Amino acid sequence: MTYYLYHIVGKKIGVTRDLNRRVTEQQGYGPDEYEVLLTSDDIDFISSMEIELQKSYGYKVDRQTYKNLTKSNKMKVNATEQTSTFPVPLNKLKGRLMDSMGMTWSTPHGKFEINKDTVDWIFKNAVTSMFNDNRCYIYNKSFHTKFIQTRTDKEPSKKTDNVYDLIRQWAFDKGIYDKGDSKTQYVKLMEEAGELAQALLKEDKPEIIDAIGDMVVVLTNLAALEHLKIEDCVNTAYGVIKNRKGKMTNGTFVKQTL
Repeated sequence: MTYYLYHIVGKKIGVTRDLNRRVTEQQGYGPDEYEVLLTSDDIDFISSMEIELQKSYGYKVDRQTYKNLTKSNKMKVNATEQTSTFPVPLNKLKGRLMDSMGMTWSTPHGKFEINKDTVDWIFKNAVTSMFNDNRCYIYNKSFHTKFIQTRTDKEPSKKTDNVYDLIRQWAFDKGIYDKGDSKTQYVKLMEEAGELAQALLKEDKPEIIDAIGDMVVVLTNLAALEHLKIEDCVNTAYGVIKNRKGKMTNGTFVKQTL
């Protein structure tokens, strides 16, 4: 990540990760009205230089270094099955969101992220908490539908949807979405595939059922970690194969090629 030490001549010296957002959009200065003094990917170095240059140019010196200010601006989002709650009042939410760009948090619907695409939607759809005016929240399902869910023509059945939701809730409660990643889930999938192979060779029906179920669970969690829903992945695949033509060859369906 690159940090920019910028200088608005006669006004201030500051640090930002996004010059356009911080200096132009928030403070109103065009590119010809400021200069970049230094760039670095070392937050400790850039924070120290900001203070030193503020002193040498005679500007007001920040009470906190950029490094510590960035840490203090990070929000702790409280996620439940239904909502994600931000620890700020609605009238201060957008500013805190802008200061927390890149932050992610885990929900039963996968990992959510604050970025340039989600900030406006979060702000426009946030609702003040009925229990505390200094807190506001969004509905997780609405966020997921807007930014994560793959659009499909066919909705999954209610029964299947409930099963997958239960799997995601279980994984969320166990910390899989917070501490796990797609690669570990893929390794787990290969392990389960090996168990399925053994069960097929032994013609052990209960073990076959168990292995197939385990693989579906792992795939559900892998999809969620990739900000997807397994229902949508399956529906997308079906949309591709439903009109596919071909024939069975040696026990395998071989698609017709043009």
